[in-house]
Amino acid sequence: MCNNNNNDCCCISEILNVICILQQNADQNDCCLDTCDKGFLGCSVSCPCFNTRPVKLYTCGCDGTPWSMPTSKDAGECGDVGVTCSDVFRVEKVDGCCCTFRVLAPNTDESKVALMPYVGTTCFFTMDLNCCCAIRCLPDTIVECI
Repeated sequence: MCNNNNNDCCCISEILNVICILQQNADQNDCCLDTCDKGFLGCSVSCPCFNTRPVKLYTCGCDGTPWSMPTSKDAGECGDVGVTCSDVFRVEKVDGCCCTFRVLAPNTDESKVALMPYVGTTCFFTMDLNCCCAIRCLPDTIVECI
């Protein structure tokens, strides 16, 4: 077990659950500090257009390198020749110490990349949060195809 031996993934799980709920409900309530668990998506409560708080995950033993996954179901493993990978994800579901993420790919449409830097893929994975030692939240954004 990476973090501990008692399956207590409370801190990261709670933050990811907040992000998941915000994305599902787009509940624009109170103004908070600009942290991973602020109570709304976007730069202010008056800007309700965002639907995703992208995250990067860091696992124990990755030496500070973000976790990455292939952007296509047909691909091999990250590091294989010709396999495109991403280290940016969208929280889809949190269930205790397990979290399901959607892999986000960089938006290749140059006319939209400023507003929508990522597109949703059909690639998902579930992570045991006991093996996740850190998350990094990226700026809230709009992700098409979710």
